[in-house]
Amino acid sequence: MFKHAIVRAPGANFAEGLTTAGLGAPEFELALRQHEDYCQALRECGLALTTLQADLHYPDSTFVEDVAILTGRAAILTRPGALSRRGEVAGIRETLTQFFATFYAITPPGTVEGGDICEAEGHFFIGISQRTNEEGARQLAGFLSQAGCTSTMVDIRDIHGLLHLKSGIAYLGEDRLVLINELAEMDAFHGYEIIPVEPAENYAANCVRVNDRALIAGGFPGIEKTIRSFGYPVMALDMSEFQKMDGGLSCLSLRF
Repeated sequence: MFKHAIVRAPGANFAEGLTTAGLGAPEFELALRQHEDYCQALRECGLALTTLQADLHYPDSTFVEDVAILTGRAAILTRPGALSRRGEVAGIRETLTQFFATFYAITPPGTVEGGDICEAEGHFFIGISQRTNEEGARQLAGFLSQAGCTSTMVDIRDIHGLLHLKSGIAYLGEDRLVLINELAEMDAFHGYEIIPVEPAENYAANCVRVNDRALIAGGFPGIEKTIRSFGYPVMALDMSEFQKMDGGLSCLSLRF
């Protein structure tokens, strides 16, 4: 059960962040409303929120998931593959010291972004991508082992359009994975019950199980119906402005 979440509101220069989506510039006021709706959903799931001020030095910093990986025993500070985001890490450490006593950190030449890391009840899938390299994945696997966790590396570099591993995967609990088609046949995910996503709804693969509820991006009726059919209460949230910036539901919080 999650008890806490760390979030950071988007700044007025949010539109200056990194994106390959090609969906146009986000509308800032709408992004703020969507972010507040997201925060309210986390509260309704029973989480106490630590809300950080917008950081205009880093337009992408609302995506707090990318700069830390949290386990029951330790916090692991990442080293983003995007050069413009590396300064975000120092700021999140100060906040995490309120909750964690043990820290590890990815060091050069390793790179890791939290969007490439999917936890399934103590087992972590580590995506090797354009943002998380093999050295970073190796370091992370070692830190996770010290924290009592296991891991599997998943190379997604040849999957077109998949920025991070969690752009195409979510763990819902009960050994169930939401997966886009390109991931569903990989050996790393054998043994799990697969909830497939139709290609037209690939964005919605980035959903989040928060305690007894599933948060999903609104506007994707196929996957919403499927997840409901498994008995999960669903909260559908409008994520249009974050989708424009290559962000999804998981990106906007650190949950622990």
